[in-house]
Formats: sequence, C-alpha cells, structure tokens
Amino acid sequence: MRTILKLEQRIGEITAPVIDLDIETFQPGTDNAEWLELNNRIFTNHPDQGGWVIEDLTNRTAESWFDPKGFFIAKRDGRMIGFCWTKIHHDLARQGPIGEIYVLGVDKAHSPKGLGKALTSLGLQYFKKQKISDAMLYVDADNVAALKVYKDLGFN
Repeated sequence: MRTILKLEQRIGEITAPVIDLDIETFQPGTDNAEWLELNNRIFTNHPDQGGWVIEDLTNRTAESWFDPKGFFIAKRDGRMIGFCWTKIHHDLARQGPIGEIYVLGVDKAHSPKGLGKALTSLGLQYFKKQKISDAMLYVDADNVAALKVYKDLGFN
C-alpha cells in the first residue's frame, strides 16, 4: 500500500548550498522533449510522475497556476540533470496563497551531491520573492532520500 505524506513549513531564512551548475527556467516548447526524457528516466517506476507523454506536460503547462519562472532546470555542460517545478495555490479557502514544491527530480547518475537540496532551496527562495510565507509538498513515505532533503530544509 502506498502512503503519501503532506509536509509543510513556514518559510524562514533560506541558505542554499552552492552548486556549480547552470540554473535556467523552463522554456515551454523549447525544453519539452529534453525535460520529458529526464523526468521519465528519473521517475521510471513512479505511478504518478513516470511515463509522461507530451500531452501530460502540455496539460500541466496549460493550467492557470503554471508559471515557467517557478520551474527551475539544472544543467551541466548544457544537459538537463535536475529540476524543481513549483506551484502557487491562490484558490484555497480560508487561507492565503501557499507555495508547493510540485515536482523535484534529480538524475542521480549525473548530478552532484546536494542538488536536490539546492533546487528545493531555490524553489523556497522563489516563493519568498513572490511574498509567499508557507510551503508544502507531497512525498511518498518510503522515499528516504527525499524525506531527508525535505526534513533538513525544515519541512514537517
């Protein structure tokens, strides 16, 4: 049985690890094919995130919440090796906007140690710039590596 956890945090001071990589924002159309290949390689066996086709990506980028300025791509030697895709919820009843780390993906075979933490920190910094003070995310309870990253960054 799959257990999904919802983790939250009040965004405080953010100190991102220094990683010597190029960080860009997602360019719809231009980055689609390379991002799909990376996403599907990272999430090969994931029931929700794996096996995406162009229509899956197109549907998400057509959503009202989509903002490419909050979709960060890490590159090494011009090749995508990780990403942090954020989402800001403006439509939640009885509360202000909340930032979601929507999808975090790291190609473990080609990325430096600490990239997941650096990309998540970048997402949190983006929320602060948007005047968002609360963040949340969903993670599988058995994803030990991701849980460590998120707990180290203050998610509970």
